[in-house]
Amino acid sequence: MFYKKQGIPEENEIVLCTVKKILPHGIFVSLDEYKEKEGLIHISEISPGRVRNIRDFVEEGKKIVCRVLKINRERNQIDLSLRRVTQSQRINKNTSYKQEQNAEKILELLAKRLGKHLEEIHNNIGIKLIEKYGSLYGGYESIIEDPKILSQFNLENGEKIFLELIQDKIKKREVNISATITLSSPMPDGINFIKELLKKIQINGAKITYLGAPRYRLTLIADDYKTAERHLSEIESIGLKTIKERGIFKIERNDKRNS
Repeated sequence: MFYKKQGIPEENEIVLCTVKKILPHGIFVSLDEYKEKEGLIHISEISPGRVRNIRDFVEEGKKIVCRVLKINRERNQIDLSLRRVTQSQRINKNTSYKQEQNAEKILELLAKRLGKHLEEIHNNIGIKLIEKYGSLYGGYESIIEDPKILSQFNLENGEKIFLELIQDKIKKREVNISATITLSSPMPDGINFIKELLKKIQINGAKITYLGAPRYRLTLIADDYKTAERHLSEIESIGLKTIKERGIFKIERNDKRNS
């Protein structure tokens, strides 16, 4: 990676590492996201079970995802764990790392298109985006939502080129919420009534899947949670107004937004 963080990571931080040296009782690794920082994984932190041969788990040059266990600032020592990382944390870290690599390639393409040095582009644009949005990829997502952000970089004719590169390589950020609809009607024409009501609430890209009477799954995709929740409220309002005294209509969220 072109950009390296200064300083040292925090305890419990999930970090991407490269195996540098394997010893009988531990592993020395470099921290890929930090400038000139190394860490140690004791043999007891490699796997929950007994480790007879460390090379059964890692090899030199392999990239691994670790958790920061302890930091000794005086000795500049970083103790890491391989076994205390969950599968989801491992997937998320590898995904974000690949996203950042792709994001850096966009800066490389921009530098070539504008006839400038990559270091100049990174200093004028990359570092500013990382400092404000936490990552290049996060900065690009914000630019997709609000292209006016580009004006702060004084690219002149390069703004259009930069935006096109971002839009071509970065997917627009989306959120997904799910709910269960309970819908029934005892009326003689209840089946047709339910079918019409379900058609009526399929707005704003809502998808409805039959789970088994009287339950249906509702899935909504939007640019952000606020929009998705507004669409959910609109669907609930339409359903309640339509059902009136002709049956039951109820929506229950299956997922909750993390605050």
